[in-house]
Amino acid sequence: MNFRWLNSILWGNSVALSWMWGLGLFFSVQMTFMFGLHGLLMFAIPNALGLMLFGFLTQIVANRQSGGQESLAIYFDKFSKPFRLILYIYQIVALSLTVFALVKYLFVPLNLASGPLIALYLCLIVFVILAAGCLFGEEFGIQKIKLSHAMLGVLLLVCVVAILWNLTPLMPDKLVWAASFPRVDVGGPDFLGYAIPLVIGLLVGPWLDLQHWQRAIQIHREKTSIRASYFFGGMIFFLMLLFHGCLALWVMSTKDYQLTSITGLDGFQYAHDLVTKYITANYASGTIMPFAYFSFLAICALTTLDSGYVALKWFLEKNVEKSENMLISLIPKQILGSPIPTFLIVGFVTLAGIAARLELEYFMVFYASFFVGYAALAIARCFVPNSQQPLPQIRMFSMASMSLVIFAFGYLNKNTSLLVLGAILPLAYVIWLVFNADLLRVVTERAGEVMEAASEIPAIKAITRTATVASGLDVSAPHDHHALAGHFEGKWFVYSMIATYADTNSVGNVYFGMYGMYVGKTRELFFNTVLPKFDLKTTKYFILTRSFEHKFVREAREFDTITVKLKVGDFNRKFCTLEHQIFGSENEVLGKGKQSLLFVSSKDYALLDIPSEVYTAFIPYA
Repeated sequence: MNFRWLNSILWGNSVALSWMWGLGLFFSVQMTFMFGLHGLLMFAIPNALGLMLFGFLTQIVANRQSGGQESLAIYFDKFSKPFRLILYIYQIVALSLTVFALVKYLFVPLNLASGPLIALYLCLIVFVILAAGCLFGEEFGIQKIKLSHAMLGVLLLVCVVAILWNLTPLMPDKLVWAASFPRVDVGGPDFLGYAIPLVIGLLVGPWLDLQHWQRAIQIHREKTSIRASYFFGGMIFFLMLLFHGCLALWVMSTKDYQLTSITGLDGFQYAHDLVTKYITANYASGTIMPFAYFSFLAICALTTLDSGYVALKWFLEKNVEKSENMLISLIPKQILGSPIPTFLIVGFVTLAGIAARLELEYFMVFYASFFVGYAALAIARCFVPNSQQPLPQIRMFSMASMSLVIFAFGYLNKNTSLLVLGAILPLAYVIWLVFNADLLRVVTERAGEVMEAASEIPAIKAITRTATVASGLDVSAPHDHHALAGHFEGKWFVYSMIATYADTNSVGNVYFGMYGMYVGKTRELFFNTVLPKFDLKTTKYFILTRSFEHKFVREAREFDTITVKLKVGDFNRKFCTLEHQIFGSENEVLGKGKQSLLFVSSKDYALLDIPSEVYTAFIPYA
């Protein structure tokens, strides 16, 4: 039990460090600069609560699933499938934001280069930061990252102690903690325009972060409480935010402080780097204060980047391995599964952002608007049963983009109503989606109950029985007569048969296993049609079934006409996917599914690429 608590604290420290990205590092300074202590608390409290809430709820998800220590990992594989692109984009923006903030608010104010050398200097700095993240990510995987972060956490604590120790001689005569300092005219939206979007974005933010999902899965594998780990993580993170914000508060209260904000493209005043500038101006280079503070910033950024590297590697390798897309198969898996190309994108975005004179807020708008709907829907799909319908990708992207534009207009025009609307709109849309799906589910269930009840009315039963007898007298061939060996309808290969007594179970329904046999027979006839020269005695390859999936929709009975439609769904260099649909006598869908095929050598069963003759035969029906 003591070990588990220790493990929870170690993971909590790692959670806090990985979440102390550019947003936590420098926006806490800006909020303090604009609104004082109550602005800092408005930013820090929901940020920490968002972490705790994620841990609390994912523990519930893990406990509800079967699979023991792997239950959360199994659940995430299914849960993440429709969110794969948005999870990846979220990670790119988060890492770009962190590197951008560190370069712009730490290295740029140091003025270590001037003139034409600035561009080269910034490129080298970005390269070093990304290389450090890759190095630590490769060196410490998810199993060891809590230990590396424990060591970095100790160094971080030493830096904090050193900073606080050196603040004492210069402490101002009077420090008012209960209220903000006199407000400077910084422009920008008012307090409410920041508060509502930040609270919404920070509370749901962790649900799209791969780093947190990977950590929660690993914590559960180690039989440690996710809830306790994220509680400790939230507390440590809150203290870190409070420290950095109060450090900015202290700088603003000193007698030597002079306003060092800069005017952005929008005309607003930004002071994310006010602590950096103050320490650079008032402490000699090489003394303990600059070294401790700059190390504090570097450790916070590094623990985000190495976590991002590990999470991206885990996510990309898993998805590339499962992908059967032909285009993806043409690119080496070592490249697709590596986070390095993504880190190069991050470096490009960082340099472009600095060249365009962007500020941290221009990255943050995504987390207050664009990602809100996706994160809210992710939470709903974890806990609301009726939200499990296919993700409406186009509608969700359109709503996210629209809310992003509305929020941006509100920010640039200092319009609080538009800011709040941009944050609430995607949230409201997700609620409507879930409610709408629930309404459809209720209507469908009630309609089924009504039809079932109506079928028991004697008059209707008599009519049904008469219709059945009448149809049974018609023994002529069906109007839609099918060829004995099947035929093609467009890209679909179609084969029909009549279910008989041997196909049914004890209650008269067609036995569930027969549907797989129907599909199998149709598949063999499809092969025979498109590969007429295939001969088992001379073939150089065999076609084997890799996997088979089928979803049952309705039941069939004796003497029903069963029609199976089959076509090539997808293929890559190694595997081919066949899709199938099964229909009943009234052309109603009985079920649908897919199967994956692989190709092996007839001599030693070694895995082969799709043979050229198979590719030629299948491609017209893909």
